[in-house]
Amino acid sequence: MRLNILHRTSYAYSQPQARLMQLLRMTPSSHIGQHVVDWRIDIDRDARLRYRRDGFGNETAMLYVEGPVDRITLTVAGEVLTEDTAGIVQAANEPLPPLVYLRATPLTEHDDAIATFARDVAGSGADGGSPLDRAHALNRAIGQQMRFDTGTMNVERSAAAAFGAGHGVCQDMAHVFIAGARVLGLPARYVSGHLFRRDGASDQPAAHAWAEAHVDGIGWIGFDPANAICPDDAYVRVAVGLDYREAAPVSGARTGGGVETLDVGVRVGLSQSQSQG
Repeated sequence: MRLNILHRTSYAYSQPQARLMQLLRMTPSSHIGQHVVDWRIDIDRDARLRYRRDGFGNETAMLYVEGPVDRITLTVAGEVLTEDTAGIVQAANEPLPPLVYLRATPLTEHDDAIATFARDVAGSGADGGSPLDRAHALNRAIGQQMRFDTGTMNVERSAAAAFGAGHGVCQDMAHVFIAGARVLGLPARYVSGHLFRRDGASDQPAAHAWAEAHVDGIGWIGFDPANAICPDDAYVRVAVGLDYREAAPVSGARTGGGVETLDVGVRVGLSQSQSQG
């Protein structure tokens, strides 16, 4: 697919801010099955951007804005050519060994309920199946066990809390998959990105999220428990990390008091050339 993406993030402050510093993980990289044709970051006021790769291999930009600032809008837009690789990620920038992704974080720490669930799922097939079979089974089972909702995302909610509640947004379901996969000895990580919806809903309230697990002999494979599938050519992979905090599109700090209000809008659609083809 040839996809056009527009991701807008707007902040408003009840009091002017003296300074803003934001880390942007909003730029996808090219690898097998994903080619970035064009990409740009626009800021609606004077700002400095410093580009680099982080420790996970993500393309990042540090944003520096001097105040007074009462509102700011960040817009990223571009075109990406995708192919269906059955979720397998190849030739991506991988500075870290897979075993790093066995490390739990507060957002992905498993509890007894997740551990029991993951082991029951893994043992439900003949001899438990292969590691790949177990990962697929876990992905399907989370989609059956938890209800995917589109409510407000709580960035502080852990995998254990979301699993206990029995529902969550895509971020929560990705965290549950990561926690369960690590119980089974599979390195797993969080992925932030975008999803083209084939039902025609091009306007979305936020970016999408899923997970990847590392299987020996194959490599990294994507799993989206919110949709119970492996990512295909409708997905654009942007950033990875141990959990949401380390792959969030925007994170940072501000100098100034008052209340911050956030508004996010995402549009993912077919490019004009493909939609007319």
